[in-house]
Amino acid sequence: MCKDYVYDKDIEQIAKEEQGEALKLQTSTSTEVSQQQCSVLGLGEKYPTWETTKPELELLGHNPRRRRIASSFTIGLRGLINLGNTCFMNCIVQALTHTPILRDFFLSDRHRCEMPSPELCLVCEMSSLFRELYSGNPSPHVPYKLLHLVWIHARHLAGYRQQDAHEFLIAALDVLHRHCKGDDVGKVASNPNHCNCIIDQIFTGGLQSDVTCQACHGVSTTIDPCWDISLDLPGSCTSFWPMSPGRESSVNGESHIPGITTLTDCLRRFTRPEHLGSSAKIKCGSCQSYQESTKQLTMKKLPVVACFHFKRFEHSAKQRRKITTYISFPLELDMTPFMASSKETRMNGQLQLPSNSGNNENKYSLFAVVNHQGTLESGHYTSFIRHHRDQWFKCDDAVITKASIKDVLDSEGYLLFYHKQVLEHESEKVKEMNTQAY
Repeated sequence: MCKDYVYDKDIEQIAKEEQGEALKLQTSTSTEVSQQQCSVLGLGEKYPTWETTKPELELLGHNPRRRRIASSFTIGLRGLINLGNTCFMNCIVQALTHTPILRDFFLSDRHRCEMPSPELCLVCEMSSLFRELYSGNPSPHVPYKLLHLVWIHARHLAGYRQQDAHEFLIAALDVLHRHCKGDDVGKVASNPNHCNCIIDQIFTGGLQSDVTCQACHGVSTTIDPCWDISLDLPGSCTSFWPMSPGRESSVNGESHIPGITTLTDCLRRFTRPEHLGSSAKIKCGSCQSYQESTKQLTMKKLPVVACFHFKRFEHSAKQRRKITTYISFPLELDMTPFMASSKETRMNGQLQLPSNSGNNENKYSLFAVVNHQGTLESGHYTSFIRHHRDQWFKCDDAVITKASIKDVLDSEGYLLFYHKQVLEHESEKVKEMNTQAY
């Protein structure tokens, strides 16, 4: 009735017996049957219950209060040595190691390696890296093994040339995804066609593409998984959609200043209907003929961590250059207007957001920003990470310094990492909301 937690010895004993039965199933000679039964039971972890010993009880007696996180708390803040133009790797590692759910996964030793050569497993190395960064050791860490494994598994990133941080992020997620085999045993995927490893659980969203025939208005819909959203910027070769100049907008807490493009503007352009033109006619399934059509992208499923990539590096037949346009981005982001379910609130690409939108399910908090200073040929990557509450730090390879929120929001921005404020837990029959993660 009071929503408090209850400890009951009888229930604990029942739980212990059930876990014992589940462990017997896992260690039985019939591996196939045991895995199937464990999957049905929803049990698959081999972790024993914690039985307190006498010394532990004495320690708890002497330290009854929980440790409070002070503003001077530095666990998790550790620099990374630049091994020769590896700032692109260091800034992504800092962002990943400060991703809350990914951090909890690795620090609770959830990875079970099933690779024939564990020394080549990138997930094992990431697990070791998390332990190093959260060990409390203040001296910078040398991520030489991580770099070596990246060279092995993503050969296009091998060598000491300057690489793209966004390209490294996608390559790292891909390798981690492939090496996570076995970590999702005993869990039921919401979509049997998609992987349910920790990488997909955190970073994978669903991008919906609706192609509408201009003759019969029939709609063809496809949904593709995505790890990030790449956004065009004003000043690029692609024509940028005008953002209703002079109109005030309070979407996501961003005030629309003339001449300043916002993250919401970029998302609005990304989800606007696009006329494909007469040179790109598509055969309509209803008309059974080639017709002109419009295409519109929306988010069908939001990931736990949303990564936005600004297309600052432009490679065209005419030129190669970096776009330095400043993009304003908020600390809190509401993705409701860009959902497929909110399509009816968008007319001709114009965003119409209810003033009393209270859908916390689609709200995000900023926790990491990757920046690039310099030119296309020569530059340097740094990152801002949110340590706890509103404590921000700048990570510049081996050097970590305190940063203000203004420093973060005034930065140019290349990659933005947002974490869902409310987490969803899905089962076969029930979908319920959990407590706020941020």
